[in-house]
Amino acid sequence: MYWIRETNSPLPGVNVIEVGTSNGVSTDFDGKFSITTTKTIATLAVSYVGFLTKEFEINGDTNLDNITLASNQVGLEEIMIVASVAVDRKTPVAVSTIKAADISLKLSTQEFPEILKSTPGVYVTRAGGGYGDSRINLRGFSSENVAVMINGVPVNDMENGRVYWSNWAGLGDVTSRMQVQRGLGASKVAVASVGGTINIITKTTDAEQGGNVSTSIANDGYLKYGMTYSTGLSDNGFAATVSASKISGDGYVDGTEFSGYNYFVSLSQQLNEAHRLSFTAFGAQQEHGQRFNRGTIAELKDTDSGPKKANRDWGYKNGEVYHQSYNFYHKPQMSLNHLWNINDNSALSTAVYASFGSGGGRRDEGAKIGSDDYRIGQTGLQPIDFDRVVAENQANGVNGSSDIISSSRNSHKWYGVLSTYKNDVTDAVTISGGLDARYYVGSHWYEVDDLLGGQYFLDNETNTFAYGKALTVGDRYNKDYDGIVLRSGLFAQAEFQVSESFNLFVATDVSNTNYKKEEFMSSDITGSRTSEAVDFIGYGIKGGGNYNIDAVNNVFANVGYFSRAPFLIGVFLDEDTPEANEEAENEKVFSVELGYGFREEKLSANVNIYYTQWLDKTNSGQLVRVITYFSITY
Repeated sequence: MYWIRETNSPLPGVNVIEVGTSNGVSTDFDGKFSITTTKTIATLAVSYVGFLTKEFEINGDTNLDNITLASNQVGLEEIMIVASVAVDRKTPVAVSTIKAADISLKLSTQEFPEILKSTPGVYVTRAGGGYGDSRINLRGFSSENVAVMINGVPVNDMENGRVYWSNWAGLGDVTSRMQVQRGLGASKVAVASVGGTINIITKTTDAEQGGNVSTSIANDGYLKYGMTYSTGLSDNGFAATVSASKISGDGYVDGTEFSGYNYFVSLSQQLNEAHRLSFTAFGAQQEHGQRFNRGTIAELKDTDSGPKKANRDWGYKNGEVYHQSYNFYHKPQMSLNHLWNINDNSALSTAVYASFGSGGGRRDEGAKIGSDDYRIGQTGLQPIDFDRVVAENQANGVNGSSDIISSSRNSHKWYGVLSTYKNDVTDAVTISGGLDARYYVGSHWYEVDDLLGGQYFLDNETNTFAYGKALTVGDRYNKDYDGIVLRSGLFAQAEFQVSESFNLFVATDVSNTNYKKEEFMSSDITGSRTSEAVDFIGYGIKGGGNYNIDAVNNVFANVGYFSRAPFLIGVFLDEDTPEANEEAENEKVFSVELGYGFREEKLSANVNIYYTQWLDKTNSGQLVRVITYFSITY
């Protein structure tokens, strides 16, 4: 019997082959295996996707106890410390892990979130069907209450908690594994989530030299091509990996053409035996047509395309496809990681990161665009006749445009540091803790994009600086403000292996969230346009235990309570004023869960019973005192 581990975690599904034969086995969910060799003296080869193959010789009845596989990626260790990946049958949470091989096999031309379709408790939909418009609900909770992290770095919008998957359209190319923790998970960040945690671990720097070129095609004009190259690990400890791809297509739904490019860079330098630096940058610039406005079943049927493909948000201008609803965004993220192996039992991993998002969503102003009277053929949801709108705007002359295309712009600057200290105090006790600090400025405004043949546009919002002015392309109107968020917190966690079968963990956190707002568009404000700073102290505690009944059965339980700051929309209720809501207060959640797991080589099953009570919940500025969720999943 042998036990294969990935650092200190059991690794299931590892291939073990007797060299020179077809004799082989795979490890079980606890990383264990046994093999009867054809020779007394034999060589075993141990291989697994994402790890370097290891060979060793055995002689007779040999027990090597633990075998540790080395990752084939340089810089993965520090990311794993920060990311706090849960271990099945050890960490007492409901967890599902998707490996790189599964992502490569199953994702194909699907959007990245769709790889989670078969994960218990996860609901994935493509929403309107546009590229990148997918959404995820975890245990019934939308993205506002699901923590999404990439390499341990949180990516939920700091103003409203949402996750826009179109910003991460290229993640499927560079993900090495993806883990979903349902409920109150074990992630090391200072602000807990209600529904669960989605933790995405990207590739780092390949330890071996090599590369590849790939291309794929599919229906509706889908075309993707790209390349990856790695230098391998040099004698002086340097390694680099770069990846890039281009994607385009017509979209299955009418008017959802898309294009974009994805890129990934990872650099790693081993400074000495104790210190290593790694730099990672990735992003996905994309633009795509959307199906934003809804239609009735009767309207959708009354089209040439039929109800599945019909879309009311596009048409033709100058003989080319033109979109009423259109999304464009680019959100590069970069991080510098430092790993300090203090000694054999302790390490400090620190990630300094930054993100700069820019883009928006196209919308229209006026009553003509999208109405039945301005469609080609003037029946049902046929394409919009933009040429007719252009002709009428040109005829208006000095009276300006009655209808225009504009966009709701959203950009941000986000800086943060996430530092985690981990210490294996004994073989049975591990403690960890650290700092989670973030600074965020989100800018939001409306901008004129296309006058559609007219000379200018007059905004009808009487209480704005844009009212009465002849607006041209690039001018701002309607709204213009910044939301500013400063959050800092501390977290700590202790894990106890009471016995080979029984594990416990307890975690706590405390944080302060500081909100401010700056308003630039409203003409009603006479004093300062910068709000007073509003602070919210949050805290949380959670704990649980897992017991492995035998090699295939386990049970676990966890309980938690936390108090967190409301989102910005609950603090500043009106976009046009910097006045804060004096009644805003922390949202409070209590949750308890019981779970059972069954694991065999060809069959696995989970049953979870959980109870979540939302004691205080901000809903559009109103405080709802009690909301209760109760469910059984399997």
